[in-house]
Amino acid sequence: MTDVPTAPALPDGYEISADAARVDAARVHRWLSTDAYWALGRTREHQDRAIAGSLNFGVYDAASGEQVAYARVVTDRATFAWLCDVYVDRAARGKSLGTALVAAVRDHLEPYGLRRIMLATQDAHGVYEKVGFAPLAEPDNWMALVLR
Repeated sequence: MTDVPTAPALPDGYEISADAARVDAARVHRWLSTDAYWALGRTREHQDRAIAGSLNFGVYDAASGEQVAYARVVTDRATFAWLCDVYVDRAARGKSLGTALVAAVRDHLEPYGLRRIMLATQDAHGVYEKVGFAPLAEPDNWMALVLR
């Protein structure tokens, strides 16, 4: 394993939580289904099922409790994890909240002893590289079964 970069500091006034009960499911659905290229049109039912079957992380305004960012992890908690649905509210962007959130997810998963954490992105490579993600060394070894 390569050296893992130190997690960036979360800006003052924000907190990260892995408490699924704090997730504002309606807000997350609105963000993803209307503003995230990978989830446009996702139904609320599908989003709620995704939340229920995953580890969920949120960034919250410490004063108001309002959720300002979200990330979801699908994992067996033993060998593998898929980081997905990482989203920062447009009004909260530019504060390194996304980088801090991804680092917190990485650190939360570390005790599980996972072999790898995977993700896919079209446009946020720099965010993920800051916390240790890199392109696949052998992308030809990976396959996908696209069902929809």
